Amino acid sequence: MAGKIKTIAVMTSGGDAPGMNAAIRAVVRTAIFRGVKVKGIKRGYMGLLNEEIVDMEARNVSDIIQRGGTILGTARCLEFKQPEVQQRGADICKAHGIDGIVVIGGDGSYRGALALSRHGINTVGLPGTIDLDIACTDYTIGFDTAVNTAMQAIDKVKDTSSSHERCSIIEVMGRNAGYIALWCGISNGAEDILLPEKYDYNEQEIINHIIASRKKGKTHHLIINAEGIGHSMSMSRRIEAATGLETRATILGYMQRGGNPTAMDRYYASIMGARAVDVMLEGRTNRVIGYKNGQFVDVDIEEALLMQKNIDEYQYEVAKMLTV
Repeated sequence: MAGKIKTIAVMTSGGDAPGMNAAIRAVVRTAIFRGVKVKGIKRGYMGLLNEEIVDMEARNVSDIIQRGGTILGTARCLEFKQPEVQQRGADICKAHGIDGIVVIGGDGSYRGALALSRHGINTVGLPGTIDLDIACTDYTIGFDTAVNTAMQAIDKVKDTSSSHERCSIIEVMGRNAGYIALWCGISNGAEDILLPEKYDYNEQEIINHIIASRKKGKTHHLIINAEGIGHSMSMSRRIEAATGLETRATILGYMQRGGNPTAMDRYYASIMGARAVDVMLEGRTNRVIGYKNGQFVDVDIEEALLMQKNIDEYQYEVAKMLTV
């Protein structure tokens, strides 16, 4: 297979995540080291359809490992869900001499890779998402940076919340997954942590918790709210009306997707990028690179998409115990 694959392309798709550049760099330089040509596809599947395809050399990925975002750009492409569009994407790959594609992104990106593989394009996916919501891996590129960015911001809000004796609701990203919220809730010492996977929308329970804490002498209250629950602004108004405690909502937003990646995101993304190339050259395709039980692994994309990921029960129990 190593002799058959002469050109590999790399793309980033969906939401950007810190560490994607480290992965791109690793793909490009590993491929070149193995004697394989590399092309970059700009703006994900949209760029593929528009044939925004460029040759890449080792110097093209110099001095990018420390940068957030993605030098290739990214975009969402709902059009690529259509079978005829998927066929056109595969035809474009073949016209440009692309034998295989490394796709860096989340579940939606994997579905696009799976479609290309069904049309004869070798594909390997890398888990690039801050949400940590891909079931086949314990680590996703960008999560560590995002959760540290959020943690540091929450520390700052908590300082002023304590000074003014307020209740603060801080909303973090994660789509419908609560991993950033859980990690920040524990790391920032939150009094309440609201996760899409666990929250029963019993707002009165939060109000009762605030009132009980006030009676015990607690002067401020920190609530970490996951993006999948949302409505932080209206929640803050209701809590203030019910408790009499000045309540403010802060939505951290896209700052969590940017910034210089941590050492962990740079290191893991680099190993995963190199592994993606080697897996493809070893003759395995339609795979996803993951990190499981301390090992870098690869699994079938179809199997990966069928896997379900849930919040660890013990970790959630610890989160609740520590709010007492």
